[in-house]
Amino acid sequence: MKIGGVLETSLYVSDLARSIAFYRDCLKMPVMLETPRIAALDAGRSTVLLLFPKGAAAQDVHDARGVIPGHDGAGRLHLAFAIEAGELDSWRARLETAGVVMRGEYAWPRGGTSLYFEDPDGHVVELATPGVWPTY
Repeated sequence: MKIGGVLETSLYVSDLARSIAFYRDCLKMPVMLETPRIAALDAGRSTVLLLFPKGAAAQDVHDARGVIPGHDGAGRLHLAFAIEAGELDSWRARLETAGVVMRGEYAWPRGGTSLYFEDPDGHVVELATPGVWPTY
């Protein structure tokens, strides 16, 4: 048996509509599900970004299909999205056009490059090219 990858990543946000707009419009992630409790966005390569209003998912969900344990998070969380090396300059331009302030850039010893910025809730978002990790 082997883990096939990360399927979902969750962020907890203060304004769900604002965060949906940021990830949909700035990062071009299609919205797959939107309810008052959750939004699911296509983060590429079979990965889903889940956005929850802060505190909205803290309680267990019980229904006829089973139980989903409650979860929540606080503080400045971090996530990274994979991008192609040849698209690095295009991503820089897209973020600048969208008014996103870059917080950092890092050239990794293995050859990858990471761009860092914040989403509307201050979560640290990274766009990373291949070479950051031995597995990527």
